[in-house]
Amino acid sequence: MGRGPRYRVPLKRRRQGKTNYRKRFRMIISGKPRLVVRRSNEYITVQVVEARIEGDRVIAAAHSRELYKHYGWLGDGNNTSAAYLTGLLAGYRALLKGVEEAILDIGLHAPVKGSRVFAALKGALDAGLKIPHSEEVLPDPERIRGEHVAGYAAKLREEDEDTYKRMFSRYLERGLKPEDLPGHFDEVLSRIKGEYEGRLTLARKEV
Repeated sequence: MGRGPRYRVPLKRRRQGKTNYRKRFRMIISGKPRLVVRRSNEYITVQVVEARIEGDRVIAAAHSRELYKHYGWLGDGNNTSAAYLTGLLAGYRALLKGVEEAILDIGLHAPVKGSRVFAALKGALDAGLKIPHSEEVLPDPERIRGEHVAGYAAKLREEDEDTYKRMFSRYLERGLKPEDLPGHFDEVLSRIKGEYEGRLTLARKEV
């Protein structure tokens, strides 16, 4: 730990490992809203945030809990599929509020190619938001649909059904066979698009 008369105690959120202030400063001076993606052990949160002197203002937001409550989602709330759908919701809502472009803010999450934070980015992009990015970091469509989960589950069920039931117990408790995840994803995706694309078309005609 630093000592001496010139030592300055780092800001609280820096000490707690919650904020990289240099990175945040560079994003704020861009003048663009930030697509803020955060994940916990259970859920994904995506917000479109505008920096102001008095503090950040949330313009639009989505939480993966909503997938359960409003769209019949039966998968996990923090997997790649849920991250994409949550990003899609946030993107649609931002567009309805008049936001057309943003920059990505993944906080202290590691920028791992194909990770859940980039699945959320892909959802926002597919909604229609313009966000600078490299195509290489985005997960493949097959992974977003959960095909890797379905394939592994089908193989495991044939080889060891007890382990299959234990590993995918939460899916099974919700009434979803993990092998059916890609088709279920398509159904929920269709519900979200059905709700928002008509509203966006109408909003654009009114402008």
